[in-house]
Amino acid sequence: MHDLICVGCGPGDPELLTVKGVKAIQDAEIIACPTAKEDKPSIALSVVESLLDKSKMPEIVNLVFPMVKDKDTLETTWEKNTKILANKVMEGKKVVYLTVGDPYLYSTWIYLHRELQTKYPNIKINVIPGIVSMFTFASKAGISLAEGAETMAVIPSCYDLSRVKETARNCDTMIFLKDGRYFDQVIKLLKEAGFSDNSIFAIGQDLGTPNEIVRKMTLGEVNENTMTTKYFSIMVVKRV
Repeated sequence: MHDLICVGCGPGDPELLTVKGVKAIQDAEIIACPTAKEDKPSIALSVVESLLDKSKMPEIVNLVFPMVKDKDTLETTWEKNTKILANKVMEGKKVVYLTVGDPYLYSTWIYLHRELQTKYPNIKINVIPGIVSMFTFASKAGISLAEGAETMAVIPSCYDLSRVKETARNCDTMIFLKDGRYFDQVIKLLKEAGFSDNSIFAIGQDLGTPNEIVRKMTLGEVNENTMTTKYFSIMVVKRV
């Protein structure tokens, strides 16, 4: 049996990794991590670099996950990257796969895990969870995401706006993740779904980094200068 550990690296601050995650990373002989392009640094790796011992650096394996929607391209990518990862594990070394946030929330790991389970059942998998951006953001903005009988919805990037509107009618808190380029499209929609101008509004980008921005106001105070176009962004709107 060969072992593979997946570590959730949290929102970007290396101090927000779990003790268990840090130990796995520092013990690793091979670290695999996702990147959007061949020549683009891995964000997940940048989170943990300060934790690595420069005198005994692990082998770094970048796995490219292109930002496309074509199903055939995606499935080919998952299969190719899983094979690369599995081959490294089969070398008998300590292999860690890194992913931003938590491995089971909108993560590249989800697709790799499915492939590994199907095609490489002899690989034993251990997953170490990570803090996700919405919890980090809630602590920074001072917002309770849900309390009592309240409900909340988590919406990924590139939304189906009609579906978002229907969801908004039935939720107290709407959490929009990942792609700030789409945030401005939903402000009017939320008001139409019953979110008043007094609703709590908060937006953030680059959490856990020196470029971090967190803003909190009411929905009625939002204007074009409030929004962000950064990919790694989050927006929370809560009824009051």
